[in-house]
Amino acid sequence: MTEKVYRTELNPVSFLERSALVFPDKTAIVHGERSYTYREFAQRVYRLASHLRALGLQKHDRVAFLCPNTPPLLEAHFAVPAAGGILVAINTRLNTQEIGYILRHSGVKYLFVDYELQPLVAPLDLENLHVVRIDDTGTTSDPYELFLALGSPDPVTSWLQDEEETISINYTSGTTGNPKGVMFTYRGGYLNALGEIIETGMSSSSVYLWTLPMFHCNGWCFPWAVTAVGATHVCLRKIEPGQVWEIFERAGVTHYNGAPTVHIFLVNHPSAHRLEREITVTVAGAPPSPTLLGRMKELNLRPLHVYGLTETYGPYTVCEWHQEWDELPMAKQAHLQARQGQGYVNADRVRIVDEQMNDVPRDGQTMGEVVMHGNNVMKGYFANPEATETAFRGGWFHSGDIGVSHPDGYIELRDRKKDIIISGGENISTIEVEQVIAQHPAVLECAVVAIPDEKWGERPKAFVTLKPEAAVTEQEIIEFCRARLAHFKCPASVNFGDLPKTSTGKIQKYVLRERVWGGKEKKIN
Repeated sequence: MTEKVYRTELNPVSFLERSALVFPDKTAIVHGERSYTYREFAQRVYRLASHLRALGLQKHDRVAFLCPNTPPLLEAHFAVPAAGGILVAINTRLNTQEIGYILRHSGVKYLFVDYELQPLVAPLDLENLHVVRIDDTGTTSDPYELFLALGSPDPVTSWLQDEEETISINYTSGTTGNPKGVMFTYRGGYLNALGEIIETGMSSSSVYLWTLPMFHCNGWCFPWAVTAVGATHVCLRKIEPGQVWEIFERAGVTHYNGAPTVHIFLVNHPSAHRLEREITVTVAGAPPSPTLLGRMKELNLRPLHVYGLTETYGPYTVCEWHQEWDELPMAKQAHLQARQGQGYVNADRVRIVDEQMNDVPRDGQTMGEVVMHGNNVMKGYFANPEATETAFRGGWFHSGDIGVSHPDGYIELRDRKKDIIISGGENISTIEVEQVIAQHPAVLECAVVAIPDEKWGERPKAFVTLKPEAAVTEQEIIEFCRARLAHFKCPASVNFGDLPKTSTGKIQKYVLRERVWGGKEKKIN
């Protein structure tokens, strides 16, 4: 006779249920002049979930949201799974064609769209979709509020049977073709949310500012994490550095997240000043330069360097701080913190492997590919078994990132496999060159890519954005690098101007490569 196991499935929706019970009158969401308590937050979620079911939502039906960081998208992270559906949060920076592909590929049946983004879907055939406009007013005339009013504020009965069911589908950027739909599970979302709480040190007294897009890896699972501890969400339609600094002070912000580009513009804004109260800042999306990390500490922004991909629910590793590092010079501290570290406390150890899937030596020099597996790795790509099989060859998820392993077991990225520059048979890390250029006092941000070279095969080229009113010549940047790097690693040329970025602030190196390669094929190891 099989012994019965008495347990419940891991479900992020339970985080809201608990906080509504424990902190019913505490402020859960702040959005401009509007705010909602945890009791109101839960009731709005139940209304959304129950009305979706009343309209005929079946288990695992896909529900899409196309909107900025506003309360409806936050509510969707709980309401859609509570109803039994699968959330598809769509990148707000995509064009009509890309949005149309995601709607078709995921088989969406319900679409909620913000009024500012409605023109993006207007040309699409939405005849078979139930579409709801979100005016983001919070008033009774808002179509989204009317939708909620037709639902019940009472809890809905869960349809969840297996915590490995899909809770959401997050589409990748699709820079080399159509985007792939990354499937998150209830179990993975639950555990990764707990990991974020542990690593960032959030509690019920925390105030989280939404500078990171919620559509990106489900906001790194922070919609669930912040709610789990009964902290306060501060929503933000768009990032304006001056406004962010004002919110830091007015709202008592304790945490925010983002890519290095977001932090670069914040710390270099005229409003930037040293805060009396420390703010924990999670940095990810691209390796931050030691220069940026040092500047953040000067402003009392405590940087927490993490690394991951959409396929790993967002952050997977963290550069855990060692108290003895506090005694080191600031430059050395920043250099140590620029590494990607090791897996979260709830994640498996991350490995750097060679082509035979053997661990590379922990010498800080031998490069290999970053691979992961475990609870913090996706279920697979939606309706794409071939891509899933390729990604998990050898039983581990292959990130496509190249890195080294240090003697202390911490990993450090060297580049994306496609970004490595091969010059005269020598591998050049673009990250290493970028971190040197970032040290120049006139440089705001930069990116380095390979350019064709008849003699050496490839040479580095730098694209640089200068700080306001700063002036420096191409040759001065090159000489600055030659004083700090082996000469073959230094850029052969420098272009000045703005850099192309994704909606999450990551620099789009493929766009820069296309400019300089002019249709030629770049060799990739």
